[in-house]
Amino acid sequence: MAEPMPSDSTFLNFPWAPIQMECEASDLMIEGEMPADLSGTLYRVGPNQRWRPRGDYHLFAGDGMVHAFHISGGRVDYINRWVRTAKFNMEDVEGRALINALNPFDCDPDYSDFPLTDKEGLANTAAVWHGGRMLIMEEGHQPYEIDPITLDSIGSWTYRGKLHTAMTAHPKVDPATGEMVFFAYMATGPFSEDVMVHKVSADGLLTQSIHIPTPYSAMVHDFVITENYIVVPIFPITGSLDRAMTGGPPFAWEPDKGVHVAVLPRNAETAEDIRWLKMETCFVFHFMNAFDRDGLISIDAVQFPQVPLFPTPDGEPTGSTKSKLCRWTIDMNNPEAEVISAPLDGFELEFPQVDPRYAGQDYRHGWYTTTDGNVKSDMEVNENLYNTIGHWDHNTNTTVQYSCGNGMVSEALFVPRSEDAAEGEGYLLAVVTDFDTRLSGMWVFDALDIAAGPLAKAHLSHRVPPGFHGTWRPAG
Repeated sequence: MAEPMPSDSTFLNFPWAPIQMECEASDLMIEGEMPADLSGTLYRVGPNQRWRPRGDYHLFAGDGMVHAFHISGGRVDYINRWVRTAKFNMEDVEGRALINALNPFDCDPDYSDFPLTDKEGLANTAAVWHGGRMLIMEEGHQPYEIDPITLDSIGSWTYRGKLHTAMTAHPKVDPATGEMVFFAYMATGPFSEDVMVHKVSADGLLTQSIHIPTPYSAMVHDFVITENYIVVPIFPITGSLDRAMTGGPPFAWEPDKGVHVAVLPRNAETAEDIRWLKMETCFVFHFMNAFDRDGLISIDAVQFPQVPLFPTPDGEPTGSTKSKLCRWTIDMNNPEAEVISAPLDGFELEFPQVDPRYAGQDYRHGWYTTTDGNVKSDMEVNENLYNTIGHWDHNTNTTVQYSCGNGMVSEALFVPRSEDAAEGEGYLLAVVTDFDTRLSGMWVFDALDIAAGPLAKAHLSHRVPPGFHGTWRPAG
């Protein structure tokens, strides 16, 4: 019999609390009118802890669950499944948690080496549809393949044995060529001081891997590509095995180590072609987009003055910090170039998105989530609950926002109305959890008129726990 979850853990209580079920729901109730030309599947990936965890629980350590909304002909069907990784399957047999994913020293003795040898990880962070495969990622391990319709687990995908590292949760697909670029930090082993950049052809073949030594061991969550460059920032979220073995945090904020930005030409053969640039101390979880023109690289970043969610080396919190949208500028024509960051606006935001047909290219429209500060609940973290969707226009440097009310909104994904539609012409899809009803639904907006409110809401009779990222797979 499964033990109840601890009642004193923030991430095991509403709204993050896991749902202990897998289910399917056909023909969801639609409020409004689902666009007839919207056809495909919205996937959401997040942690959904199966068993009472070992030790303290953090959201990053939850078992991965995928939620899919299949949309066609104005109808929406829903399905959710845990990802059957090796960890999930072993614990399912035992009926209890065996692995502490964030603390290898707090595992069942028979599985004490599992976190360092398992290639499947947790599969709880993001998804990508590329080369005819639906891959679920959790940046510390290799991607995990699932069936895109049934969500049945298939297994780790290693690109036919050629991938020997993990895969970032934020691979980038070049819309002009179909090539996917991704990276892995700590590429040659736990807490190693390096990154590996990989390239995969449009038909899913791994074509190149470039090993890049880094100034220190660091957690690297996101990066950008442009037509001519790959840019990988190394922020001072340092990894230390010695620190972990003496009871300290495995990853910690050490701003004195500085920020180091690697600029690698897209056609580079080795790491010798990299230019390492410095910039002001800051931190970025997610980038909106990037592009280059005549040797000038522009990168739009959700920038924090210091990292949230991670401690200092002595285990103390770094303190409250707010993000803002900033543009980084790199002049590759200047031999003495540094990364120059300037704010585009002062509002708080996260989970930025663009029209994927303009990824890595000059663009106008971006979308994000933020808060209006009006969520009503008895939780102490209300200021961190994003309940608002925003649209940023780079041509006018203005933003429009729509509040989803007393609830929590997921990252909002853009879907073009058609392949030849103008930039931004399409739909914005997000999962919203209502704090009053404690139920979730998928909301669909006109991406260029979000202030008008949702065109349609597909209602569920249960809650989707807040996750991290998702993807869209068009029909056909």
